[in-house]
Amino acid sequence: MDAIHIGMSSTPLVKHTAGAGLKANRPRVMSKSGHSNVRIDKVDGIYLLYLQDLWTTVIDMKWRYKLTLFATTFVMTWFLFGVIYYAIAFIHGDLEPSEPISNHTPCIMKVDSLTGAFLFSLESQTTIGYGVRSITEECPHAIFLLVAQLVITTLIEIFITGTFLAKIARPKKRAETIKFSHCAVITKQNGKLCLVIQVANMRKSLLIQCQLSGKLLQTHVTKEGERILLNQATVKFHVDSSSES
Repeated sequence: MDAIHIGMSSTPLVKHTAGAGLKANRPRVMSKSGHSNVRIDKVDGIYLLYLQDLWTTVIDMKWRYKLTLFATTFVMTWFLFGVIYYAIAFIHGDLEPSEPISNHTPCIMKVDSLTGAFLFSLESQTTIGYGVRSITEECPHAIFLLVAQLVITTLIEIFITGTFLAKIARPKKRAETIKFSHCAVITKQNGKLCLVIQVANMRKSLLIQCQLSGKLLQTHVTKEGERILLNQATVKFHVDSSSES
């Protein structure tokens, strides 16, 4: 395990008092895994901002919400186009006669109900190809609708596959095998106070070109009297087994 030191020559030590124990129970700004616990509320148009960057929004979604969203999207597209196919058959008069007329050619064969239209939409989109239901040359607008459905659903499938691969390829879980010591030590080295922690890579694969950085979050009061609740100060780290910071 490598020890990491940060200089604390200008940072005074905090003595343990009764109030210090109370402060330790306050919620953390950053979790130990590096996730921010700051929640942004009461921002006008925040949902519109998320929709404008739909790619990142979908990738950041949790898996249960992502799977629910995509399953709902497919079912809704099947049902929506099924309703349109049913409306085309109704307008064309394919559903009116109780007995089919000998010279009447329906727009879609074997579609005489909303359930049949839904099944035709599902079979067309998933390219099952049972061969029972098919579009005839009687209705060009039905043919155009089928082409539009295939194009739209192909784009949806490309988007879904891309977001799944992008989420899986994220190195988010790699941090789970990088462990930090539970305790830190403030000690004096080379005449300077240093905060010493240990970091261990639990995998056999090496980390190439990794960088160590840190932020010290504290309340700061400027000379003008302005009180900054979360003032971020950059903290320099140094690895004892390397000459790089």
